[in-house]
Formats: sequence, structure tokens, C-alpha cells
Amino acid sequence: MKALALTLACIGFATSASAQSVADVKFETGNYGTMVNGTVTGNEYFDYRLGAKAGQELFSELQVSDTNGYGVIYFNILPPGSDGAAIYNGSINGNTARVELPEDGDYTIRVYLMGNDRDTDKTVGYNLDLSIQ
Repeated sequence: MKALALTLACIGFATSASAQSVADVKFETGNYGTMVNGTVTGNEYFDYRLGAKAGQELFSELQVSDTNGYGVIYFNILPPGSDGAAIYNGSINGNTARVELPEDGDYTIRVYLMGNDRDTDKTVGYNLDLSIQ
């Protein structure tokens, strides 16, 4: 019985450790922006979801707060219903974006690692400034 419980606990831990995280971003009344922060390790990514209207401008800026690697962190902006295809790619365009949004819906800002930090399972802490106008 103890072996079964230990096996189930290990399976549960392995499943949750590989799961990706999602957070809905809400702005306080009267504000059009906020700062979020977190960490990403290895192949993980963190998705921030926020609703917007076509024609609004999304501003995003990502900065490293700490790391046990090189701090190679980026973000992509995914449109509503995306299967991973981005309308902004931080690894190509940099960690500051101003994007006019093409349609109404929930946009995803995906924070992720690349290169040696991803491949060697390093952890990078970050601050992500988000606003919609």
C-alpha cells in the first residue's frame, strides 16, 4: 500500500513539474498596465493571458531580475486562438514590444528560455511590464 501511494505521489509530481503555467492578467480599475514577475526553468514557459480589442496597442517589456545561468529569456505575443504561432517574437525582435492588435480576444504573452539556459535547466527570474492602450 505504501509503495502504491509513493508511486502515485511520484507520478503526480512528475506530471505537475512538466505542466506549463498560465495566469490571467487583470488591470486595477483606472489603470491600463501592470507589472508581473516570476521564474522560468529549462523547457518551461509561463503564459500571461489578457483580453483586448482590435486596434488597441499592447506594450510589453521583459527584464531579467536574477539567474543562475546567462539570463537568456524572451517573450512571444500570441493572438487569440493561436496554436503557438506568434505575432511578435522576442528572440528576433527584442524584449520590448509595441504591437497594434489585429483582432478582439485573449492574447497570450509567453515567457520562455532559449539556448544554454534552456538546455542546462537554468532558472531565470524576470519582471514583465504589460499595458494596453
